[in-house]
Formats: sequence, structure tokens, C-alpha cells
Amino acid sequence: MRTIDLNSDLGENTAERFVADDAAMLEIVSSANVSCGFHAGSPEGIRETIAEAVARGVTVGAHPGYRDVEGFGRRDLDVAPATVQAEVEYQLGALMGLAGAVGTAVRYVKPHGALYNRIAHDEAQAQAVVAAVRAIDPSLVLMCLPGAAVLDLATRAGIPVASEAFADRAYTPTGALLPRREPGAVLHDPAVVAARMLRLVRDGVIEAVDGSAVTVRADSICVHGDSPDAVAMARAVRDLLAAEGVGFAPFAGPR
Repeated sequence: MRTIDLNSDLGENTAERFVADDAAMLEIVSSANVSCGFHAGSPEGIRETIAEAVARGVTVGAHPGYRDVEGFGRRDLDVAPATVQAEVEYQLGALMGLAGAVGTAVRYVKPHGALYNRIAHDEAQAQAVVAAVRAIDPSLVLMCLPGAAVLDLATRAGIPVASEAFADRAYTPTGALLPRREPGAVLHDPAVVAARMLRLVRDGVIEAVDGSAVTVRADSICVHGDSPDAVAMARAVRDLLAAEGVGFAPFAGPR
């Protein structure tokens, strides 16, 4: 039976800004990309999300981003590579400490937002992220877009890698994500999203905005936790794939 991982960005809530129903998403996903506090979330909220993931058998990954709470980590920042490395190391250390405190371990790293997009093509910042992961724990799996520069650099550095597809994002004909500022960049219809992901799992392709079929290699499928219809979309994806005989398992298992 074909299996796939289903992940979501969680641990991003604060008392002032509630963006995701972590408890509901953790009933659906197999992996949780947990905020490390630089773009969103609070230490107590992040700890609670990790604990809830442990209770549900969900694998925990680190979701480090730019130091940008105001912009939710989605603003492209010209940060020096040395700063990127130190800040990613700091975030990984913090999340690993909280994970250990509640009886689990961080298994992978998925950078967040603008940092994620930047290291897909910016080799200087990508190398900084690779250096940070290698310095903290080179057995962590590093996840990004298929074909991203950071994945090639990580592989050469001996770091295991994984790639993902986004259920709730539109794609360009080149296989890139349509920028969020563009109309239609974020998808909301659970049935449409689920059908797209079934095609991905079956055929390895996603329909681009121009109607063409884009080949996408994916070890995991992401549904952003902060989308208004996140829980409904994640549930629709899981239900449809399960009905078609697809199983679910974390891409980064126990070490």
C-alpha cells in the first residue's frame, strides 16, 4: 500500500493572535511542524502543542523562521548568512529542549515562510541553514520544496532530506508556488484540494494555474494550519486518500 505523510504548521498561537486549531489538526496529521518562536507562538503554547503531538503519536519537526513576529515570518528579509545560521541554531536548540521536556525528540526541520522560499534558490542562506542543522544534529531530516537549492546542499553535507507538496497552494507551470500576493495563490475548497492531492499521490503531478500538469516529488503533503479552512481541507485530504487505499506515516520516523 502506498503511504504518504501529512503535515501542518502548528504551535503558532499566542494570546493576542490565534491562527490555528492545533488540537483538531493533530487528530489528522502524521507530522507537526512546530514553531520555534521567532515568527509566531509562545514558549508555553509551543510546549503544549508538542505535548499534544506526543499524546496523539504525531512526529514533531522544527519550524524555524526569520525573526519576524510582525510579518509572521512571511516577509523576505536580507539577513546575513551568519545571522541566519545562528538564529536557526538557536531555534532548533529551544525546540529540542521543549521536546525533551515532554518526552519526545525533534525528528526533522522544515524552515518557515520567507526563509523556506529563500533557501530554495539563495545558496548563501541555504548553506547557512544546512550548517545550522549539521551543527545541532546532522541526523535531522531537512524538508523543503522539490529541487530546492538547500536540499542539494544538505545531501552533499550528509544530511537526510525530504520534499513536500502543498495541498492548499497554487503552483506555477515551473513547479514553484504562486506567490501569496497573487490572486488564487491560496486554495480553500476541501474537495478541490483533496482531489489535487489524490492526483499527486497517484500520478506524481499537480495542476498548475495555467492548466498544465507539473511533476512534483513529495514525501509529505502540507496543509497550512493558519488557513481558515485548514481542518476541513486536511480532513478531506486524509479521508479521500484513505478511501483510495493510501496509508499515512511520518516521513521522519524514530532514530
